[in-house]
Amino acid sequence: MSKILSKKVLITAGPTREPIDPVRFISNYSSGKMGIALAENAVSRGAEVILILGPTDLRPQSKNIKVVAVQTAHEMYEAVAQYFKESDVIIFAAAVADYTPKNPAVNKIKKNENEFVLELIKTKDIAFEMGKIKTPQQTTIGFALETEAEVEHAAGKLEKKNLDFIVLNSLRDAGAGFQFDTNKISIIDKSGNVIKFDLKPKDETASDILNYLEQTF
Repeated sequence: MSKILSKKVLITAGPTREPIDPVRFISNYSSGKMGIALAENAVSRGAEVILILGPTDLRPQSKNIKVVAVQTAHEMYEAVAQYFKESDVIIFAAAVADYTPKNPAVNKIKKNENEFVLELIKTKDIAFEMGKIKTPQQTTIGFALETEAEVEHAAGKLEKKNLDFIVLNSLRDAGAGFQFDTNKISIIDKSGNVIKFDLKPKDETASDILNYLEQTF
């Protein structure tokens, strides 16, 4: 029997959009495919799943997944905070903006000057903030997309954010990361162990992650 059966699983997925003015925003290339695959796999194992999904055209096929649509990093933070305490497993798979415009314009900014300076401020680190209130009964999983010193940087995030393990993607790996239907990951645990997986479809990668979760926790 699946260990995740009857568990409440909270998953974040997709990008966020940080408004510059009513027609422009800062975002990234995340499609939400990995987080949606995790939600589908978790619900197939009998879990009660809430998916907090940033702006993407994709949606899970299962009607048993509760989707909470958000746009900005702040909205995603508020949604996670709402459901965090009641969740047993929390997977932070979203690509949340690190910075947001300090003073978004109310009206469309006109193209008047040769240069335009945009002042940014940090957004709340959702996984870090939730790590402060995490209980021993909860399991939290993070994601790290790195381009250099991958394992070192991912391990630092693991400790800083009080995660149980972290899933590492490298943009150096062909066919992995944003937009692709495939992914190539490594799982890093608190002991510093690095478990590497082959390139495979994201639904199979989701199964690898949840298998590891069930075998270890």
